[in-house]
Parts: sequence; structure tokens; C-alpha cells
Amino acid sequence: MRSVLAVHPAHRDDIADLVTRRPIPGPDVEQIDPFLFLNHHGPQTYAPNNHGLPFGPHPHRGFETVTFILQGSLSHLDSGGHESIIEAGGVQWMTAGSGLVHAELSPEDFKRDGGPLEILQLWVNLPPALKMTEPRYIGVQKADIPALSIAAGNGTLNLISGEFAGATGPIASLTDVFMSTVELKAGAKAALQVEKGRHVFLYVVSGRVDVAGTAVDKWNLVELSNDDDSFVVGAADDAVLLFGHAVPTDAPLVAHGPFVMNTFEEIKQAYADYRDGKFGDPAKLIRAGD
Repeated sequence: MRSVLAVHPAHRDDIADLVTRRPIPGPDVEQIDPFLFLNHHGPQTYAPNNHGLPFGPHPHRGFETVTFILQGSLSHLDSGGHESIIEAGGVQWMTAGSGLVHAELSPEDFKRDGGPLEILQLWVNLPPALKMTEPRYIGVQKADIPALSIAAGNGTLNLISGEFAGATGPIASLTDVFMSTVELKAGAKAALQVEKGRHVFLYVVSGRVDVAGTAVDKWNLVELSNDDDSFVVGAADDAVLLFGHAVPTDAPLVAHGPFVMNTFEEIKQAYADYRDGKFGDPAKLIRAGD
């Protein structure tokens, strides 16, 4: 069985009035290759006539963003022409690749009516050969995500990408990333399989769990060894986990602002290309917040 190497707490780093916690990168963990960054927004409740999310048009290059809408809703618009509104339980998977400008904002009905909101955004690195791949975007609603029974019927694995128990997630990852959310009832125990050598990303969204014999509270990232093919999670309370795994890139990492590349020269080129309009016109995305 895999063992727990460390538990990394999420640190509070609010963005305007948006409650935000970030477990990675943190003081003791730069990345769990290829998983680079996680923002946990909320949970919180917005009043009617609010301003919604603050993520207006901004660029990315060299990685992917995976956004989990746990509560509330999220509007997406990008310079590749992709547009959607994803509701609670759905997921957005954007491959920035060679470069995109996107906006992630609250739909008009959420700003008018308010309500609960909780969103996770995970950044997944691309290997050097795919840094400049063609951008793409996939948005899936909750109804399109297989909800698979685990833990003797006392838990659910919501399969977003990869394969599990004979099912396949609706999103085909370019780099064979497995991604899911896991819901466990209090007292449930689940053995989760991961091929040896793949890096696990395991974040406790809510509740208290036991991971391979280590007690872990909500808002903590669990760093696991990669020397075996399974680990066990038990729930002390009703719990929700973000659970993914992938093959590490094992490549140099240079990150600056919204760009993640392999060299400083590539970062400079990303900024130059953005200034030259090669990512698309941000002005065309303003209507996402109208």
C-alpha cells in the first residue's frame, strides 16, 4: 500500500470578496508533478445583486486548467470561440496549450439572485512536447459524468477522465490524466487503485478522513508515495475528495504569472506573443460578464 509522505494545509488567500484557499504551491510543496496549483474558492453564499467572480479576461500558455463547480455556476468564454455555462456538479477542462485568453465569471442569474458557491481550479502541467499544442475546451454537466458506486455502496466516484470499474470518463485527457471527485459517507472505507509510478493528487475538500493510517482534516492536500498500486481512504465524517493521478512530466519547470513553460526564454516569448495579440483579442471576451 502507498504511504503518506506529507500533509499540506491550504493557506487562506482571498481574492476580493471571494474566499480562497490554496494548498499548492505552498511553503513545503512546489508541485506534485504534473499537478501545479489548486485554488479552492468558497464555500460561501453570495447575496442577491452581487458582482460575482472576479476572473475577467486573462491569458494562459503551457498547461491545462480543470475547474470543478461544486456549488453555483460558472460562465466560460475564450479567444478560441468556446463558450458555456456549467452548473453545479459539472467540470470545465481547458487546454491552454499554445495560448488562450479566457474569462471565468458568474452568469447573470447568479449575480442577480445570489446563492451558494464553491469551485476548485486545478492546473495540470503539459510535457514539453505538448506545451504548444492547439488549445481546446470541454465543458461537461453533472448528468454527463458517470457516478460510480464505491465503498460497498457507501461512496460515489464521479469519473471525469480516465477509466474506473469498466467506465470511461467523458473527457479524454491528452496526457492520460485520471481525474475524479469522491464522495464518502461517514464510516465508509474505499481502496483506490493507482498504477505504480503515477503521482497521486488527493485533496480533502470537506469532512475528515483517514488516508493510509494518517488522519486528515478538510482543506489539506495529501502527498503519497508512488511505490505501490493502491491506498485506503476511510471517512470519519461525510467527506468529499478531489482524486487524480498521472505520469509525471519529469521536466524543468519555469512558471511566471499565467504561463508555465520549461525555460525562461519560453516565458519571455509567451509575454511577447500575448502583447502582439497572438492569443486573441481580450476585448471580445468582455461580453462574458455583461
